[in-house]
Parts: sequence; structure tokens; C-alpha cells
Amino acid sequence: MGSNMELQGKKVIITGGASGFGSGISEKCIENGATIIIADINKSLASDKASELGKNAHSISTDVSNENSVKNLKIESEKIFGYPDIIINNAGVTHNPDFIENISNEEFERVLNVNVKSVFLMTKEFVPQMKKRQSGVILNIASTAGISPRPKLTWYNSTKGWMITATKSLAIELAPFKIRVNAINPVAGETPLLKTFMGEDTPEMREKFLSTIPLGRFSTPEDMGNAAVFLCSDKASMITGVALEVDGGRCI
Repeated sequence: MGSNMELQGKKVIITGGASGFGSGISEKCIENGATIIIADINKSLASDKASELGKNAHSISTDVSNENSVKNLKIESEKIFGYPDIIINNAGVTHNPDFIENISNEEFERVLNVNVKSVFLMTKEFVPQMKKRQSGVILNIASTAGISPRPKLTWYNSTKGWMITATKSLAIELAPFKIRVNAINPVAGETPLLKTFMGEDTPEMREKFLSTIPLGRFSTPEDMGNAAVFLCSDKASMITGVALEVDGGRCI
């Protein structure tokens, strides 16, 4: 257990919290005293992760790009712990690296729905209650792709740029209601998306990719978890509207 318990007693919903960066965020929230709901499209993975993390972790099968599914998340989460103090919009997908003319309509729409529409739906469902209570924190997991894009990932990059702007805009709009909104920009990490970002997962590609990161390593789920806990905690009570790069210097 963490000695500081930064999120003691806080209720947190983490989308895509069963794997990748989301998994690290889920673990760190639990370590720091939170009660969490893992909202993930992969029902069995989410259920297994919640079991692994103990009695303060729950899971609700959720497709964050679907309005009815997000409405269901709100209803079911209220039954579990009432209203969330913290929403972490972590669920995300990408398309295979390719020239823009080769990306299909289906791929484009999937990336747009999971990375963009989900934030709209989650905000719409959960912010009204935060406004009533005059408190709350939203954390969006964006990407260095939103500020320093790599070629052939144009539509993925664009959704992350959107996420950063949405974060800043929400921060301004919700500040009078004492709701903070921030983002984290990870560089690629050891997650299920890594292979897709690189095109292929070979030692050569990894070396090439790592050469663009001054600290010389990928982001880990633990890195994301630590940054997320800080930004969601009272220690960050004066921080809103930032997109924090957790990228080993990649964007310098």
C-alpha cells in the first residue's frame, strides 16, 4: 500500500482500465486508497483485473463509444458507489499506420468514436452531478501524438489533438464549478497498441523508436498511474487545463 494514500476514499471510474496504461492507472488508484470501477469493453478482462485488485475494485462492461452503454455505466456505477469523484477517460484505439488514402471509413469512424465521442458521452453523463456537488476531477489520457505527430497515424494523432483542446476548453468551462480537467500525454509504451504504432514489432523498429525518446525507454503503465494519481489528487488542486507530457523528453 502507498504510504500517502493520495486518493483515500475517492470514487473513480477508469475507462479501458483493464489493460495497457489503464491497468497501471487502476492499480495505482487502488494503492492510493480509491474505490474504482473499471469500465472496459472486454468484460472478462475487466472482471479478472477487478478480482486481482481486491474488494475496492469493480468492473462494468462498457462500450464507451455507445451512448446507451455509457448511460448504463452511470446507472450501474451509482448502484456500486454512488457518484464518482474522478473520471479517467483512458480508453483508446488507433488505426494501422498507413497513408491517409488507404485508411478505410470504418477504421476512421472507430478511432473517432472510441477516442473522441467517448469523452463527449462520459462528460455529458457525469459532469452534471459534479456541477451540483461543486467538485470533481476529469483526467483525459491523450498522447504525445497530439502535439508531435508521427506520419501515417494522421487520424489517430488528430483525435489526440482534439482531446488536448477539449481538456483545456472543459477546464475553462468547469472551473467555476470547482471541477478540474487535465490530460496526460504518454509516449508509446509496452501496451497492446505498441505494435500498431510501430507498424511491426522488431528489435530494429524498437531501437529506432526508442532513439526518439531522450530517456531511452518506453512509457510504462506505472508511469501513467503515478502521473494520474498526482493530477487527480488534492496535491494538484491548483492544476487545471494542463496536458502533462509523460514522455521521457520525446516532445522537446
